[in-house]
Amino acid sequence: MNWRTASLQAALYDYTVQHPLLSRLGARALWSYDIGHLHRSIAAQDPTALTLDIPCGGGLAAGTNPRHVAADLSHTMLKRARHRTKTLLQADIYALPFPPSTFDLCVTYNGLHCLEDPAAALRELTRVLRPGGTLQGTTLVRGTSRRHDAQITALQRLGVFGSPGTATDLHTWLTSAGLTDITLTRSGAVTGFTARK
Repeated sequence: MNWRTASLQAALYDYTVQHPLLSRLGARALWSYDIGHLHRSIAAQDPTALTLDIPCGGGLAAGTNPRHVAADLSHTMLKRARHRTKTLLQADIYALPFPPSTFDLCVTYNGLHCLEDPAAALRELTRVLRPGGTLQGTTLVRGTSRRHDAQITALQRLGVFGSPGTATDLHTWLTSAGLTDITLTRSGAVTGFTARK
């Protein structure tokens, strides 16, 4: 699926994520995931940090931060994020239009598993992160259960997912990008991560 042009699927996904009951039930039923982890991660962000959020989806991670930059490949998602944040940018996560060491914080929630090359995306996010800055996010990973792996494979065949790895792969990608102080938090088929440059 081309997330840039799949407006109906993008809108449906965002609608579900933006509604607490639907997102909680969906995350638990599909991925055995406590979505409260995602909300706690977002709430813990520094509200004054210059933050890049990609893919931003509907802007859930914007909070009240006036220095939040929401970027996404999907025009539909950017339109939906407009009511949550002021700075919007259509951008490719593999080729970000920012100089090195721009952001205090880069966040990427629920997007890496949709990419063909998550490691390259993490390297690009690290490039635009200032020294001492933080990268955090969540992603679906393989290897948590047969059921979850089968769902991931089915979504890959449908073109919704790219090449999600295991939690070990995620750690390797973060390390290879030059990040340290890596923390992985697992909940069902989802792994949350935090790392520093």
